[in-house]
Amino acid sequence: MKKIKAAIIGSGNIGTDLMYKLQKSDSLELTAMIGIDPESDGLRRANSAGYRVFTNGIDDFIERPDLADIVFDATSAKAHLRHADILKDMGKTVIDLTPAAVGPFVCPPVNLGDHMESCNINMITCGGQATIPVVHAINEAADVTYGEIVATISSLSAGPGTRANIDEFTITTRRGIEEVGGADQGKAIIILNPADPPILMRATIYCEVKTLDEEKIRQSIAEMEKKVKSYVPGYRLKQEPLFDGSCVTVFVEVEGAGDYFPKYAGNLDIMTAAAKQAGEMVAKHLLGHEKHLNKAVATHETK
Repeated sequence: MKKIKAAIIGSGNIGTDLMYKLQKSDSLELTAMIGIDPESDGLRRANSAGYRVFTNGIDDFIERPDLADIVFDATSAKAHLRHADILKDMGKTVIDLTPAAVGPFVCPPVNLGDHMESCNINMITCGGQATIPVVHAINEAADVTYGEIVATISSLSAGPGTRANIDEFTITTRRGIEEVGGADQGKAIIILNPADPPILMRATIYCEVKTLDEEKIRQSIAEMEKKVKSYVPGYRLKQEPLFDGSCVTVFVEVEGAGDYFPKYAGNLDIMTAAAKQAGEMVAKHLLGHEKHLNKAVATHETK
């Protein structure tokens, strides 16, 4: 099967885990890892795996635009602001794993189909990927007036990038709850838990709704859980949704796949898994468009 070429910018933990996930893709061919620290573990691993390795950041990729049509940015919100403009001028499709919020917010099972032609797709945040699908599911069944999420992650899974972007996390996730989840008003909180042994990622989703139909809400949430679980196998509800008056509370847990991160780092794993899912869906869209064009050209030539 033909694949779309892809590259990763950022050789830290997120970029390295994403590398292992893309190795298993049936529609994306990873070609290069782009970083700035030649001694980083990510670049060493990428080099050992046979990928092209660049150590001068995006400036190296500018010289080799043929290496990828889809670029995953796993750097930082600040760095992505520069990268976004450069990659747009190069005509590349970008899957943004930072909270920069340059392009439209996307949760693959919710709204990726609306943004297949976008040149920049933002994956919101780890908390957003874990909770916004549930907010959306409840909103579809009951019309959410207020949605609040509390994401609790192990301190050990919060690296310097996560800690530097805490403010962006709360702002971007709140916007995602409203713009993608469909809540009239949203709020997001993140808690770093220092427990030892480290805890799995857990999130609480609290929604106030206009129309409380318990069975309809349960069914909508269950269907969404299956959709997320299809690309994040460790995603699960901790218990049945709780109902209290016009309020619905849902508890989810995310266990990582263990590709590069430890399994407790579900918050990081769900970001790379969602990014892979988004990249694959875009790649299949591009391949389908290319097939359609080729068929049209062949039909024209035979006339």
